[in-house]
Amino acid sequence: MNDYCRQSAASQQLANCSSCSLVSPIELEKCPRCQTQLHLRKPLNLQLTMAYLITALLLYIPANLWPMMVTEKLGQVEYNTIVGGIIVLWQEGSEPIAIVVFIASVLVPIIKFIILFMLCFSVYFSGLLCPAKRLKLYRLTELIGRWSMVDIFVVAILVALIQLDHLLNVQPGSGTIAFAGVVVLTMIAAKSFDPRVLWDDFDRKCDR
Repeated sequence: MNDYCRQSAASQQLANCSSCSLVSPIELEKCPRCQTQLHLRKPLNLQLTMAYLITALLLYIPANLWPMMVTEKLGQVEYNTIVGGIIVLWQEGSEPIAIVVFIASVLVPIIKFIILFMLCFSVYFSGLLCPAKRLKLYRLTELIGRWSMVDIFVVAILVALIQLDHLLNVQPGSGTIAFAGVVVLTMIAAKSFDPRVLWDDFDRKCDR
């Protein structure tokens, strides 16, 4: 245990500059190199992360209820939500595409919501997860975040390619705006979260 219990920079009142990464005493208030305001941790990082997550969660409801794509074929208009589009792709024999869209549009956002909420709660309730597991979960959010916009790109490509005069017309639906908002807000939430707070309770135990 003693090998891992070493004093952190924050416990020694040393702050890492968010702009140039210079480590300086927090008492200086500003980085001596670039004059950026110094903080031991990102100010209000948990509160901001929770605020972004709750907003994204509220947007996720209309993102799944509103149409993602509007198709007009021979005068008939068809509205497809995310789940509806996945079902249509599966029924038409495009199982691989349906699976990719399901993972990117349904599975990934839900997993990201769960992980980020768990990380925030684990900071308030230190016994929920050990710091090492928290860090693995945080890295997982960074990994799966790369797949968040797949279905938006699919809609954009379809709109650009499938324009056959008056026979077939494809337009993005209002659900794309809501879903894009979900993706952007979850990305900002992950960026707002300061992973160093995951180790603060561990450091406090070591100091004892």
